[in-house]
Amino acid sequence: MTDVYDVVVVGSGGGAMTGAFLAQKSGLSTVVVEKTGLLGGTSAYSGGACWLPGSDVQQRAGIADSTESAREYLGAILVDPDEARVEAFLAHAPELVAELEADEAIDFEWLPFPEYYAAPGRVPFGRSIQPANVKRGDLPERVGALVRPPVERDRAGEGGRNTLSGGQALIARLLDGFLRDGGTVLTELPVTGLVLDGDRVVGVAGMTPEGPKEIRARRGVLVAAGGFEGNAGLRAEHGVPGDVAWTMAPAGTNTGEPIVAGASIGAATDYRGIGWFCPGLEQPDGGGSFTLGFRSGLMVDQAGRRYANESLPYDRFGRAMAETPERIPSWYVFDSREGGRLPAIAMPEGDPAAHLAAGTWVQADSLPELAGAIGVPPAELVATVERFNGFCESGVDEDFGRGEDEYDTFFAGGEGANKALTPVTQAPYYAARFVLSDLGTKGGLVTDAAGRVLREGGSHIAGLYAAGNSAASVFGTVYPGPGAPLGSAMVFASLAVRELRSST
Repeated sequence: MTDVYDVVVVGSGGGAMTGAFLAQKSGLSTVVVEKTGLLGGTSAYSGGACWLPGSDVQQRAGIADSTESAREYLGAILVDPDEARVEAFLAHAPELVAELEADEAIDFEWLPFPEYYAAPGRVPFGRSIQPANVKRGDLPERVGALVRPPVERDRAGEGGRNTLSGGQALIARLLDGFLRDGGTVLTELPVTGLVLDGDRVVGVAGMTPEGPKEIRARRGVLVAAGGFEGNAGLRAEHGVPGDVAWTMAPAGTNTGEPIVAGASIGAATDYRGIGWFCPGLEQPDGGGSFTLGFRSGLMVDQAGRRYANESLPYDRFGRAMAETPERIPSWYVFDSREGGRLPAIAMPEGDPAAHLAAGTWVQADSLPELAGAIGVPPAELVATVERFNGFCESGVDEDFGRGEDEYDTFFAGGEGANKALTPVTQAPYYAARFVLSDLGTKGGLVTDAAGRVLREGGSHIAGLYAAGNSAASVFGTVYPGPGAPLGSAMVFASLAVRELRSST
């Protein structure tokens, strides 16, 4: 069985759908090949923030963003960057937004959300943008049926909401335009390899219930199928901390076959970026939940000690958690001031009663009793909480500086001298078990500034392009701000389509 298109896009997240939308809109017959029955992958679970500096969206909002300030910011925080790729990202981000918004299906707005480093070029309250919400009733029925629901509903086997927001809105808007212009979507079709004609990639091999299938590409193949966070063997091979059970990727996805397929035909790979990390609230079923915005409480390791500013941006806290084995799992200690709910944003949080029954949360009338229940030294936990409470009274976290950065206070609502510091004083007390979760791995195929996949020697593999977590990240080990994964995926997918338009 063989189908033929101009462009084959492997994956259906934000990068993949941006590439597919733009390719089809430019007159190239394009097919999206998705492993599962739903589109969007981890992008559909996300808040939909897109870190795309310098666009008209930020200008309309009147914020102090520009390509120049973004260049200064990245120059201050990136480690040994590929300058050509960074410049390509910065130059094309506003062009991409303009091209997308020129279509009636796409509409963005500014999203207040602080960037993750206090560095020159940072924009107060951030420069990220997001797609505007869209009503399910305003979309073709097939679009609504194909978009993956938000994580808390998808994990429960429930359908999407009537209003699609965040990542679902991004995928729905791109899919709407893609199908409107004649694009093709093939679901439940895992890609097993790349098809070559000499040294040129001319398609992909897949497996259907009826047997093997080839999908040929006259112009080229864009691999934007996520990372390998769902593959325990590849995680171990490339030193990615955490666990398959704790990743935020949808179940059964992102197992890395397209990356392996590229490497098997000679593509260079780079795994130094490792992943996009976050503290993960462990669920009763053993899974993890993306967690941010801690309002009160404190995180302790297995010795009962704090080890970082709990209000750090999630990737930075996740990397601190990964530094030593004694921090996985950790325990988040909080009190009853929010009625026994976790004083943070967890997606999903889960039912407190189910957590308590499973032991992923523990409740006690005193701190020594709580320490015994979670297996940490009681004297150490009591001393840690007392020291933390002293910082809450003075307004200064002498150990980790919690509350000194705008990100720390963005989600906080405390009433003391430092609104990011609220004492743990109201019994009963709780401890929630935390593991190291991730939003995906960020190592993969090496690409150039046009999204072309490269060999070890630097030449490009004709017909093969990559974007998103299937490619080594332009940001390396750094997570600049909300929407950096989506923004970079979208930009390099778009740059790849520019190349595909001109290829023969």
